[in-house]
Amino acid sequence: MTINQRIESIIYESGESLNGFAECIGVKQQTLYNYIAKNREPSYSVIEKIAKLCTDINIEWLITGEGSMFKSEEPSPIVSYSAGRPYYNVDFIGGFDLILNDQSINPEYNIDFPPYNKDGVMWCNLTGHSMEPEINHGDMMAIKKVNESNINYLPFGEVYAIVTDDYRTVKRMSKSEKEGFIKLIPSNPSPEYAAQDIPISMIKAIFQVLVNVKRF
Repeated sequence: MTINQRIESIIYESGESLNGFAECIGVKQQTLYNYIAKNREPSYSVIEKIAKLCTDINIEWLITGEGSMFKSEEPSPIVSYSAGRPYYNVDFIGGFDLILNDQSINPEYNIDFPPYNKDGVMWCNLTGHSMEPEINHGDMMAIKKVNESNINYLPFGEVYAIVTDDYRTVKRMSKSEKEGFIKLIPSNPSPEYAAQDIPISMIKAIFQVLVNVKRF
């Protein structure tokens, strides 16, 4: 199912006509028609409008097709001191190096979320707005380290948490037109957040972002 088909499913579930749904989210009817009938790529601003209107829709499903359509159908993460994977109350962008470099740092607790209770998975926070509305400021992320030496074999288009000597960032990763570079793409369509190419040689570690949830 494409994202265009998922938008069509949301309109159907809402009970609104195409025109009525367009009015509800504040876009032109022709815009939605182009997405559904002509398979044009929806803009991030329209995806954000749909997410704000349809709060019961699982935004990960809308964007990627993964998981269930409705949030209520998804298993819920819970705090645990025996099961699940460790949660470190640090920000990936701000203090994640503590986890990597100081083995005496202990997690506050575990997060028990069955789809992500796997070896190597850990939880931490995200600060910043460059990945909104996909990942919001303050969300908790489940991440797992991947082999950065095989960066060209990683699935492009996925969201990764990337560590360099100078900074840590969370972006969607894509192939760059420049040899020896990768392209980092924010989800936020605001002009202040632009895609950038960075040298692969700068990257010290890569973590796949498996899922994000609102802080609880």
